[in-house]
Amino acid sequence: MIRLRIACALAAGLMTFLAAAGEAAGLSDTNTARSVSGQFLVSTIPNNSFFYRRPDFSTNADIIHLEAPLLAVSAEHFKTALRRELGIAPDSSWSGRIFLRLHPAHSLDEPVLIASQPFVQLWDYRVELPDLVSQNRYARALSAVLLLEIANRKTPVTGQSAEIPGWLVDGLARQILTADKAKVILSAPTNFVQGIALNRLDEKQRGLDPLAAARRVLQNFPALTFDQLSWPNDAQLTGKDDGVYLASAQLFVNELLDLKNGPAKMRALLAQLPACRNWQSAFFSAFHADFRSPLDVEKWWALRVVAFAAHLPGPQWTLAVSREKLDSILSVPVEIRSASNALPSRAEISLQSAIQNFEPPRRTAILQTKLRDLDLVQLRVAPQLASVVNDYRTALADFLGERKKKTFFHFTRRSTPAHPGKADVAAMLKKLDALDERRRQAEATLDNRAIHLPGQ
Repeated sequence: MIRLRIACALAAGLMTFLAAAGEAAGLSDTNTARSVSGQFLVSTIPNNSFFYRRPDFSTNADIIHLEAPLLAVSAEHFKTALRRELGIAPDSSWSGRIFLRLHPAHSLDEPVLIASQPFVQLWDYRVELPDLVSQNRYARALSAVLLLEIANRKTPVTGQSAEIPGWLVDGLARQILTADKAKVILSAPTNFVQGIALNRLDEKQRGLDPLAAARRVLQNFPALTFDQLSWPNDAQLTGKDDGVYLASAQLFVNELLDLKNGPAKMRALLAQLPACRNWQSAFFSAFHADFRSPLDVEKWWALRVVAFAAHLPGPQWTLAVSREKLDSILSVPVEIRSASNALPSRAEISLQSAIQNFEPPRRTAILQTKLRDLDLVQLRVAPQLASVVNDYRTALADFLGERKKKTFFHFTRRSTPAHPGKADVAAMLKKLDALDERRRQAEATLDNRAIHLPGQ
């Protein structure tokens, strides 16, 4: 099952494709359209959603109104864009039909349903879409079903449908939406001025860097780790995380495709998915030349994020924001139980406590993340705190046995052992204590200056 906000149903009995085929053939209570290639068959219930004429909808630029003829054209454009990203020839043949069924929206955030179903000797797919839907949800649905169709092409109908990783679905969806919005969203007009229908699509976005929005997000918030991308939570999937998940997924997919033979490796990943118990197995098989373990991915990804953020660092943070960001990085969230049967409560501990009390694997994972976050913070932190941030970063890199060169792109090994002993731990704790004291003194000095010299 695709782990998306889209509610995906893969059960055989959810919806029959015989019914979809009947609708596509033209039942009396539906309107239908067929795409130019014949792969997409769109049917719709004629009645518009009662949300259609609401003022809040007509002014909401994120919500689009789908109609069968326009959706048939948009879906073909979306398929062309997705194939281009994956290095698939635009005129290559397709295997499974995709039935897109539109129904009046019951709410402005209702889910999208996707089902894959064996039909004769091939897989067919059905997508249930509300006629009013957000741009991200629309793009996610098309990305998910098209990737399923590609992955299942050589899978026997007696086999198992592929499980597509959510970051791939969302990353490609976001990339296509930002790069080809004018082509992949052909929405029915929702605004009317003196009886003339106006389309809300903003043509000013054309020709811009597809990663521009992701860059703005990741300049202000740390990108998700590979582990976090693999298991996003509801807030991330719904965009309530300030867009960090979508920005991270888009950049992650872009960076994978930018590897040597990246598109071919991504196609290999899709081809291997049906035969694998999980997508992680297929991922490491397809990208074995680049990564042997999740830690390899995390290291590579951390460097790519730093390089991306450094390209256009943007304005520096204020002192207040810089201190807040540093506070967050130099603490570790934990769950504490007062008793074995008590509910956990959330607390924060220092890096020193984490180093002392956590087992080496967990400790290393935490410090790797903190090192990456310090790299990002260093690009934006107020100049008055830049030196102490750099020294924290250096201390963590030394302890982990990873010291960065002046370039952002390579790690070099030092003599520090991969698994620090008691002496190394004691020395690290002493360094962190000294840095904490230095930081407190620097912040106290800055506070005094703010009192005596207003405006600085």
